Amino acid sequence: MLLRKEFSFDAAHNLVQYRGKCEKLHGHTYHMSVEIIGKPDEEGMIADFVKLKETVEAEIISKFDHSYLNDIISQPSAENIARYVFERLDPVLSGPNYSLNAVQIWESPRSSVIFGRGDLE
Repeated sequence: MLLRKEFSFDAAHNLVQYRGKCEKLHGHTYHMSVEIIGKPDEEGMIADFVKLKETVEAEIISKFDHSYLNDIISQPSAENIARYVFERLDPVLSGPNYSLNAVQIWESPRSSVIFGRGDLE
């Protein structure tokens, strides 16, 4: 069973290794989805939405919101942001009945990338 929680944050970045308009400083209101996979426990839940929100806000949103992402990720493309988020959340979003499955980052309403467990090297 999949459980998903959505978040948003505002941040600026520029893609220094890219040639085009995105190499210039600009910002986005990013949308992020965190998906865990598991089986309901004795309380009938895969995970507590409140605890999931607290964890993601502490680990990611508090660092990313209203920040310059290049200070955190050297080339903050949507792909690299998704990988970064997955790698930071993976150790803290696991329990006896669930684990992190995927992170999706939307840079705009129609453009997103998904980084899942199968993408780990």
